[in-house]
Amino acid sequence: MADRKISSRLLGSLLMGLMTINVAVGADSSRPKLVVGIVVDQLRTDYLQYLEQLFGESGFRRLMKEGLYLRHVDFKADLHDPVAATALLFTGNYPNASGIPGPEIYRADAAKPTPTLEDANSLGNFTKEALSPVNLRISTISDEVAIDGGGLTSVYAIAPDPQQAIIMAGHAGNCALWINDADGKWSSTAYYRDFPQFITNRNRQHPLSARLDTLSWRPALNLDRYPGIAPQKRHYPFRYTFPLSDRDAYSRFKSAAPVNTEVTDVAIDAIRQLNLGRRPDGTDMLSIAYTAAPFKYVADGDYRLELEDTYIRLDAQLERLLRTIDREVGLDNTLIFLSSTGYYDDASVDDPKYRIPSGDVSLKRVESLLNSYLSAKYGNADYIRGIYFNQIFLDHQALQAHSLSPEKAREEAREFLVKMSGISDARTLGEILADTSDEATRQRRAVDPKTAGDIFLSFLPGWNVVDDSRFPPTVTPIRAGMVSTPFFLMAPGVTPEVIATPVDAAAIAPTVTSALHIRSPNGASAHPINY
Repeated sequence: MADRKISSRLLGSLLMGLMTINVAVGADSSRPKLVVGIVVDQLRTDYLQYLEQLFGESGFRRLMKEGLYLRHVDFKADLHDPVAATALLFTGNYPNASGIPGPEIYRADAAKPTPTLEDANSLGNFTKEALSPVNLRISTISDEVAIDGGGLTSVYAIAPDPQQAIIMAGHAGNCALWINDADGKWSSTAYYRDFPQFITNRNRQHPLSARLDTLSWRPALNLDRYPGIAPQKRHYPFRYTFPLSDRDAYSRFKSAAPVNTEVTDVAIDAIRQLNLGRRPDGTDMLSIAYTAAPFKYVADGDYRLELEDTYIRLDAQLERLLRTIDREVGLDNTLIFLSSTGYYDDASVDDPKYRIPSGDVSLKRVESLLNSYLSAKYGNADYIRGIYFNQIFLDHQALQAHSLSPEKAREEAREFLVKMSGISDARTLGEILADTSDEATRQRRAVDPKTAGDIFLSFLPGWNVVDDSRFPPTVTPIRAGMVSTPFFLMAPGVTPEVIATPVDAAAIAPTVTSALHIRSPNGASAHPINY
């Protein structure tokens, strides 16, 4: 028996050695040594064009001039957050396939929304969060890079948000790093086998908690250089601080422009300390998430100045990053892709003085009134399991106890809900899955049937959805607005070109893997872009 064990180990060692030799021999010197994938939340094409003259030469301008530049990537689904959008970009498929419809899903067993990537079996490093990519059902660009390298290459991801970082690192990555909201430390999950020493040192010797109290965000330029700003804004430069006495200090910081500097600092350290892109036998990958989202903590709701400043500061961080890559690896040895998340959340509550038709939709009230309506018709019971933004979850046990079929309950609820103020439509899950219209297709792609609710609400533009079922309540203004969102691909062999026609976001992942001459993620639903 002992001889058999020794033989098995020897055979395994020989096979691993042969695989290593194959990887080294098969390494293509013409292939990039490093892949850098960048996702910028809510980046807009029109703002890049609008502010181009204020950018440096080696940031966005370099990507525009030296890479493939898609001016309009169409996400073809109702995605409104960076987590679902990043999953689409990295897998090449929609939430109904990836299992990532957003940052949270409603779990009926817990009767509350929980993080989509929650995994009780995965402990955290420098965090109490228990997360992993286990619930991500299909492979990613980073997975395919790792698999192509025979597990010998390095794959890391850096983001302010934990779930975005994990999606970018994929199942096969070395580590996903994020800033946790509790104490600002760079954190990860024990699911991954690595936790870089330079991150441990940063958390202990240069923690964000020691810097945040003295950190402030002010305009980077003289106010007269920002175009299109209201006259009164030009006299009062903004200044934001992030005092630790504020319990939301870290989450506020993560939504502000200075977080992009923190992310770049860590990304540059990763390139240097982990020797990314400097192995002779494979391709490493580093994924990075930035924000270009409107800053929602402005006092008067007018965040145009802050938004322009965010773009200008982000351009400077891209310059820092690209120059580091050029020095440490060489841009001629690197494939860089950068994409927006495909939506724009410019919604803010309008001042009543403008008399825009509006109102509040209280989710707690919607749930209570619907339950009262069903109780009056079919007997007193708690028919509603819960409500999560635009999804209503029925309690199927209560329905069964009152001999009410789910189909009948959904239809009754739908007829009641569409009459409520602020609600423009209510559709059952079955209707969404069966409808083939363009509007329904966008909605269907954004739904994961395995975790979806029974009824989906649509709200009137101008109204505010108040989620008062949790504390503190959140207010989400509803606004329907389409913007163009960009994508860049810069790599050896990629001819600079500008494409103005819309391109399917599902084509991004297979386009990147095609440029690397490796296979597409296993769920990719579109062909690579022809360029």
